[in-house]
Amino acid sequence: MSKSISENTGGARLHTKILRGLLAGAALGILANTQLGGKHPLVEWVNHFVAGPAGQVFLRMLFMIVMPLVFSSIALGVAGLGDLRKVGRVGGKAVAYFLATTFLAAATGLVFVNVFKPGDGLAPAVKVELMQTYAGDASAKINTSKEGGFGVHTFVNIVTRNPLKSAVEGDMLGVIFFGLVFGAALTLIPPAKAKPMTELLDSLNEVVISIVGMAMKLAPYGVTALIFGVTSRFGFALLLPLSGYVLVVLGALLFHAGVNMSLVLRFLVGISPALFFSRTRSAIVTAFSTSSSSATLPTALGAAEQGLGIPPQIAGFVLPLGSTMCMNGTSIFEGITAIFLCQVFGVDLTLGQMTVVVVMAVITAVGAAGVPGGSIPLLVGILAMFGVPGEGIAIILGVDRILDMSRTAVNVYGDISATAYVARSEKLWSASKVPGLRQVPELAPEKA
Repeated sequence: MSKSISENTGGARLHTKILRGLLAGAALGILANTQLGGKHPLVEWVNHFVAGPAGQVFLRMLFMIVMPLVFSSIALGVAGLGDLRKVGRVGGKAVAYFLATTFLAAATGLVFVNVFKPGDGLAPAVKVELMQTYAGDASAKINTSKEGGFGVHTFVNIVTRNPLKSAVEGDMLGVIFFGLVFGAALTLIPPAKAKPMTELLDSLNEVVISIVGMAMKLAPYGVTALIFGVTSRFGFALLLPLSGYVLVVLGALLFHAGVNMSLVLRFLVGISPALFFSRTRSAIVTAFSTSSSSATLPTALGAAEQGLGIPPQIAGFVLPLGSTMCMNGTSIFEGITAIFLCQVFGVDLTLGQMTVVVVMAVITAVGAAGVPGGSIPLLVGILAMFGVPGEGIAIILGVDRILDMSRTAVNVYGDISATAYVARSEKLWSASKVPGLRQVPELAPEKA
């Protein structure tokens, strides 16, 4: 996620508490499983009356704010572009670049998770038992998601007939579409009339952020309870694929930054990837250490303007927009995590459904960009679309800190590359204008 949960909930201490909760729940669960067995009356009593309710309170807090979070953040994000008729070439190029690179990132994550299949390390019997244990209404959701396959009707159904009904039924695509249209409409009416609604949406967004903060304060206890529930039933079997999952996410992030973005920088931006990285390194390090695109924005502006020599009028417009819309790393994380948990819970996705996952990863990454901690409830919403129980989120929440840091660094890398691309396409900048190249000859761009 570009914006760290720590912004509203106590910094690194919260992540430390969540990790401790994961370890404590896993240790206690494995101990109970090995010493008593997953079906021992005492273990079942603890899961039914203590761990289960505690975990469900945390999950329900997340589910409760998914739809208002999606609508308010996406509508505000689109409205924040200003009058679409006046944004012109610069805004259009920036948004196109954001969406293209974010989609490329999500597709990269899809390839990685399907090639390495980190969730397939579970024994088939464990997957069957997982679904039986956490079924609830999951089977109905799976059947619904598979009805009719993937085709033209999938896109038609995105256009919701009733946005309130879509929100009630958990139709996130319908709510997203309504949010996009609503935000775009706000830019097309006179500013004086749009302002009250924009302020209302902003207030709604702030309220949702506060609720996310409340929910995340419960996260250490909720994660302990949820992890105890699964490890007490399944022992070590559920924890072994976790290391593979973390490596797949980090590998996909590294591949996107080192290969995909290097090609983009070389051929679209016209600059050596080594030169670009050397001049933006301070912003990347800040992003990694803070897990926050917002906190990194001043450093990123300095890297773009002083490090690369990009005109302030371009950097000042594109970077703030990019910090909320250019979510390369977040889309990789959400796509891989959704498919990983589908693999863990034995939910087989068709190629069409995986395409939906990629699209959802792109849209929700953009939509959640301005909300601290917002990727977690949105990710739960994606999982629910494919019948994966909400309890699954606890499996990855404890290891999210290092992934949060890494994907934010990739997000910011994409933000700054977008400013360079737009500036070059507007003929206001080229690699030859990078300051200090004469003093550092080895960094000079290659001559055409």
